[in-house]
Amino acid sequence: MANATETKFGDPATRLAQTDCWTLLLRPKQPTLGALVLVCREPVQAFADVSAKAFAEMQGMVQRIEAALHELVGYERINYLMLMMVDPDVHFHVIPRYDGTRSFEGVTFPDAGWPGPPALDAAVALDAAMTVQLSVALREALQRTAP
Repeated sequence: MANATETKFGDPATRLAQTDCWTLLLRPKQPTLGALVLVCREPVQAFADVSAKAFAEMQGMVQRIEAALHELVGYERINYLMLMMVDPDVHFHVIPRYDGTRSFEGVTFPDAGWPGPPALDAAVALDAAMTVQLSVALREALQRTAP
């Protein structure tokens, strides 16, 4: 069963991948192309309380995420933001970073914060069709990076 953070970010509709301990979701508001949310499925609200199994699974998820986003977005840097002020379940906002813009299916995604911190408020809100298209592309890239 999804926790509150998974639900807030659209699970199951935005789910890209899932392990025993982690759910990877497409972020509905994209500060950059390919922005994701990696949510711990364990009932923890402190990073120190994440189990050893979840830490081990996180490594594999991060490897897949970075390979898939590199392929799809061609990012220059990647930010993992643990912003648990509103949503208390352990989770990371995964923000690919790049100078300029990237395009997907005719939509332009600027990195408004480059080269500084990500500008989370300057995000492209995905409509239903773009959510499906980008989800499909990311799922396919993640499948190619699966062990």
